[in-house]
Amino acid sequence: MNIIVQEVQKGTGALKVMVKDSIDIQGMRTMAGSQALMQSQPASTNADVVDRILAADCQITAKTNLHELAFGITGINHTFGTAINPKYPELIPGGSSSGSAAAIAAGLADFTLGTDTGGSIRMPAACCGVYGLKPTFGRVSRAGVHPASSSLDCVGPFANSVDMIESAMQIIDLTFHAQAELVQAPKLAWLNVDADSVVIETIQHYLNQANLTASAVTLEGFKAAFDAGMQIINYENWQAYAELTETGLLGADVNARLLKAAETTLAQVEQAEQVKVRFTGEIDALLDQYDVLILPTLPQFPPKVADAENTVAFLNLTGLVRPFNLSGHPAISIPLQSSEGLPVGLQIVAKHNADEYLCAVAKYIVNAAQ
Repeated sequence: MNIIVQEVQKGTGALKVMVKDSIDIQGMRTMAGSQALMQSQPASTNADVVDRILAADCQITAKTNLHELAFGITGINHTFGTAINPKYPELIPGGSSSGSAAAIAAGLADFTLGTDTGGSIRMPAACCGVYGLKPTFGRVSRAGVHPASSSLDCVGPFANSVDMIESAMQIIDLTFHAQAELVQAPKLAWLNVDADSVVIETIQHYLNQANLTASAVTLEGFKAAFDAGMQIINYENWQAYAELTETGLLGADVNARLLKAAETTLAQVEQAEQVKVRFTGEIDALLDQYDVLILPTLPQFPPKVADAENTVAFLNLTGLVRPFNLSGHPAISIPLQSSEGLPVGLQIVAKHNADEYLCAVAKYIVNAAQ
């Protein structure tokens, strides 16, 4: 199914786990979906999250495929193959953590790990119809995760239930303690964003099923945050991977994006950091009034693989997820389905370090809608 890059046999525990191939496992090459890294030296140590998974007596069975260098949103990979979206085979699996999302949708693991710099957990979760959590920035260790330095990237889990997301977080973040179930409805703020009417209607129908209402709110800095996040991602990826553009081994889409990223200046990054401060304050102010923000994960249905070869043409798909990488707030995507049977994600955002509460809210909404 092109989900698995390398089979692994580490640990013998009850829970089966797969990790994205941008995360180090000792003795294995971390290839990040790229031919340019196929001859790299094997990792000398495990990433911190891998050590924690093994310490929890889990079994790591495979490393999962991804969009090359985790620098793309479709999941299309011509070197290792594109992970098939198990529930929606014609549609993209989403990137960059395509294999990790697809593995959960295919029932190949209890939970998987991905990374999310600009939506790379939440987007494939929505495409493949599974749950995906981007934790608060800095909450989960990135030691042994590539690229080594990132201002926005987070390691987080995919699973087929919020309960398993919580179990995964308790394993990879020793400070995470699952919260008791909520006894009353949370105070919801519906973030007004540009999205297809069918996507919005699907979410509103779901909330109606749960007998939940939400107050409409806006974030003035939302578009600026999207742009600022891209500036930081471009600058940092060029710093990390510039030399690979000289190998002739990168896929055409990623090579072109990196060369374009080289044009990003330090002055633009400094401006982006100013946007980050303002936007984070704007979200914090809303979350002082409401328990969580809710909005779609994706602004439209995922495109078909056959139509998505040009990654740049679909960067708008990250329009509703990347701003929360800039602000660092935890966000989870809940899988829904439209009346036409197409995947829709419901995104929920909570206060910094309120990851436990975010999961409790997600569980409350899911249970209420049943």
